[in-house]
Amino acid sequence: MTLQLNNVTKRFDNHTAVNNLSLEIPEKEMFGFLGGNGAGKTTTFRMILGLLDITEGEITWKGESISYEKSHLIGYLPEERGLYPKLTVKEQIIYLGRLRGMKKPQIEKELIKWLDRFRVPEYLNKKVEELSKGNQQKIQFISAVIHQPQLLILDEPFSGLDPVNVEMLKEAVIELKEQGTSIVFSSHRMEHVEELCQHVCILQKGTPIVHGSLKEIKKGYGKKNLHIRGDVSFEFLRTHSGVSSYKALQDGCKLQIDSEEVAQQIFEALQGKGFIRKFELEEPSLNDIFIAKVGASYE
Repeated sequence: MTLQLNNVTKRFDNHTAVNNLSLEIPEKEMFGFLGGNGAGKTTTFRMILGLLDITEGEITWKGESISYEKSHLIGYLPEERGLYPKLTVKEQIIYLGRLRGMKKPQIEKELIKWLDRFRVPEYLNKKVEELSKGNQQKIQFISAVIHQPQLLILDEPFSGLDPVNVEMLKEAVIELKEQGTSIVFSSHRMEHVEELCQHVCILQKGTPIVHGSLKEIKKGYGKKNLHIRGDVSFEFLRTHSGVSSYKALQDGCKLQIDSEEVAQQIFEALQGKGFIRKFELEEPSLNDIFIAKVGASYE
């Protein structure tokens, strides 16, 4: 059964943080929420978890509302990290695991497995305050998944991590999904969502701008990106039929075109004009789609 949001609205006094949001988040998949600061992502997560009351609408998971009784089935990594700095990693995770209904030996076994996985086994008895921010984040992630939840909510899980740790955490998230965990995560980095998710929702000021299957969204957008590099003057393509945007590069250009047929026409128009090193047609990025919908680049 899926996680469903039906016409969900959240108002704080005169401010509407989430406005009439309806979504179906498929089970055992990764669903991406995109949006800048104040878009409504964290508020939506807190309503899903029952930490905030809904002003209007309803949220159901497996046909029922989420309550404290289901907390052992859910994992949550909040955006503002919240570990106890004076506790050791072991004390911290045992405490949180016990809250989820786990037994101490089981927690210790899982914790050692995760610390090995993240290549930090020596942190077991270190105090949280002695760790770098990136390593504190790994411990916070372990606290969200130690009890093997069926539903995992990750609020900006990759923020503040260096590229090596981003990859390490991504691999862990993908593995959890493959083991059957339903994962909902937010990011302001489009490339992360694009790489990991089958379904997405872009929120702007609490309202969904784009949502649905990533494949269908890209297909429905219609336009394609065309990258060309070579020893040719490409300026004539600026006014070519079917070219909706033209960006000059040092040794080529990047075009947005209306269809694959236009790519074929451009390919033919380039014959005999000089050496072409690269001619690559690709799907539009989420950023292209966002710009088209909102009229501004995504930040």
